[in-house]
Amino acid sequence: MGEYSDSITVHVPPDRLFAYLSDVEHLPSYMPRLTSVHPHEGDQVTVTAHIEPADAPEQDVTSEAYLHVVEEGKSLEWGAPGPHDYRGRLHVDEGEDAGSCRLTVELHTGHTREQVENGLKEALSGIKQAVEKAER
Repeated sequence: MGEYSDSITVHVPPDRLFAYLSDVEHLPSYMPRLTSVHPHEGDQVTVTAHIEPADAPEQDVTSEAYLHVVEEGKSLEWGAPGPHDYRGRLHVDEGEDAGSCRLTVELHTGHTREQVENGLKEALSGIKQAVEKAER
């Protein structure tokens, strides 16, 4: 199992970014392979993603997951059952400049380092683009 972490500066106020990320309906706007999200009671969600595995044909997969919003400290925790023990946490902190914030994502997964690091950078970039565009 591996532990991964990366950060990015986002040019919106921390409360705005946290509100955007706390709404699970926004997930497909910044997670490129995610095609749908259906929240259920409590922290449970059903997600569908379009994947292109190296050893199988491309396909849509649906999974149950959880997403827990922690208002105090502006963080989210999530995870999905399965062989990769996938779970993560993100934190939204004040930025160095007024009107900006720092987003840090931490992941725990059994996927390969290259897959995770590329996906993490892609997700951070997607979040930054989606929320800054929504702010305009």
